[in-house]
Amino acid sequence: MKKKYNELVVAYEELSKCNIQLGKTHENLVLRQEADKARAAELLIANKELAYQNKEKENRAAELLIANIELAYQNEEKEKRAAELIIANKELIYQNQEKENRAMELALVNQDLVREKNYHFRHIGDLENMMFFISHKIRQPVAGILGLTHIIEAEGNLTDLRKIVGYIKESAQSLDKFTREMSDFIVHKQSKE
Repeated sequence: MKKKYNELVVAYEELSKCNIQLGKTHENLVLRQEADKARAAELLIANKELAYQNKEKENRAAELLIANIELAYQNEEKEKRAAELIIANKELIYQNQEKENRAMELALVNQDLVREKNYHFRHIGDLENMMFFISHKIRQPVAGILGLTHIIEAEGNLTDLRKIVGYIKESAQSLDKFTREMSDFIVHKQSKE
């Protein structure tokens, strides 16, 4: 029995060792379980944080998608506006060319008008000269001839009559000379034009 007792003591000691070992293992398991719970809590918090971040990323992605759609619309509008501006610019260039053509035409017309004006001024000057010649050079000999014819009618004296005929001849020659000058002047003017 002693043998059994010794075996029991040995078994009890073995069992105590195992029990101690089991206690230590249990403590380790409890510590590990608590660490796992803490880790699980941390993972749960991290998982919630990741879920929140994913939701924020989805919201941001949706905002970016809306912003991209808006930018695409704005780009289309800008392209349309650019096309409209190109057309308007071409129209302005065409209108400027037309204005330049009209300005050149007006400049040519203006030059013609200036030439016509200068011609008319010269022509008016020439007419004024002719009027001067007519009023002074023609009227003087004609007045002289008329005056002499009145004297002839009033007097019948022959000696005076020869003098008067000389004066009439002188006035007629002066009138003839002036009419030739006037003819030359007119021919000269026509050749200039």
